[in-house]
Amino acid sequence: MNAATLKRSAALVLLAACAHFPSQPQGSADYWGLTGPWDRRSDRSVEEHGSSLARIVTGWIALDTTSFLPIEPYGDSIGKDPALSERTMALITSYHGSRFHPEIIRGLGGDAQAMGLTAGAIAALVDSGRYRGVVMDFEGMTPADLDQLVAFTRAVADSVHAHGVTMVVIAVPAGDTAAYPAALLLQSADLIMPVLYDQHWSDSPPGPIASPEWVTRNLGTRVAEVGAARIVAAFPLYGYRWRKAAATEVISFDDARRLTTMTNTALIRDNASATVHARSPEGWELWVSDRVQLETLVRGARQLGVRTFALWRLGLEDQAIWSFIDPQPAGGH
Repeated sequence: MNAATLKRSAALVLLAACAHFPSQPQGSADYWGLTGPWDRRSDRSVEEHGSSLARIVTGWIALDTTSFLPIEPYGDSIGKDPALSERTMALITSYHGSRFHPEIIRGLGGDAQAMGLTAGAIAALVDSGRYRGVVMDFEGMTPADLDQLVAFTRAVADSVHAHGVTMVVIAVPAGDTAAYPAALLLQSADLIMPVLYDQHWSDSPPGPIASPEWVTRNLGTRVAEVGAARIVAAFPLYGYRWRKAAATEVISFDDARRLTTMTNTALIRDNASATVHARSPEGWELWVSDRVQLETLVRGARQLGVRTFALWRLGLEDQAIWSFIDPQPAGGH
C-alpha cells in the first residue's frame, strides 16, 4: 500500500467512524496495570489490587543497543505468582538507558536474518516467563520508518503467537498517525494502545499530564481509524515535579500530598484539566493524577466507545482509584 492510498483510506475511515461514535458507554470496563519492575511499589500495588485487573504487565524485555537482541534488565519478581496465572504480559521495548532507540527497529526491519533471530529470541523469553500477552512499545519512529516498523512488529507477533501468546498489543504515540497508522499495525496485532499521557513531560514547561480535551481529541482520532473495540487507552497514575535548579522528577500521588503538606503548599485542582497541582515559592511546580482525573478521562473515553484502559504505572497511584475500579467490598471477589 503506497502513501497516497494509505492517506485516502485513513480519510474514509475517519469520516465513517466519526458518524458512528456511540452516544452511551457499552458494556463494563476492563483495567490493565503496567508495572515498573525496578520499583517495589509496583509489586505492592499488584499484591494488594491485582485481583481487580484484567491483565498486568509485569515483564520488561528491552532490545540491546549493540546486538539488537532482547535482554531483561529487571527481574520479574511477581509475574510467576499463581494468582496472576494467564493474566501476565511482557513489555517489549526499544527503550534502554534513558531513551528510546528507533535505530534498533530501523536496523532490524531492514535485515530479515537479524529480525528473525531477534523475534525468535524474544519469543523464547516470553515463553520462559509464561506470559500470555505482549505489549510492543517502539517510540521515536518516523513515517520514513514505517516499512521497518511494520515488518518487525509482524515478525515479533508471528513468533510469540507460535509460542502460545494470545494477545499482542502495539503501543502508539497519542496523535502520531503518520508514523504509527493503526490500521497497518493491526494487521499483525490484536489491539493498539494509544499512550495518552505526557501531554507535558519532564523537558517541557509545567502543565497537566493528560487533560480531558487533549485525551478526547487524540483518542477520538484513533477510534476513527480502527474503531473503539481495537483500542486500549493508556492513562497516567503519576505526576511530575518541575524544579528550577534540578531535573524534573516523577512523583506519586502520595509524594505530592506529602510534599505539599510538609511545605504548607496548597494542592488545588485545575478545573480545565481535572488535574491537581501545586506551586511553591521555592520555585518548584507539580502536577499529578488522582482518582478524579482518572474518572474524568475514563468517562470521556467511554463516550467514544472505549472500554479497556491501561494504567501507567502501578505503585504511584492515588489509592482512591481502587474503589472506582473495583467497588466491591473486601472479600467480595
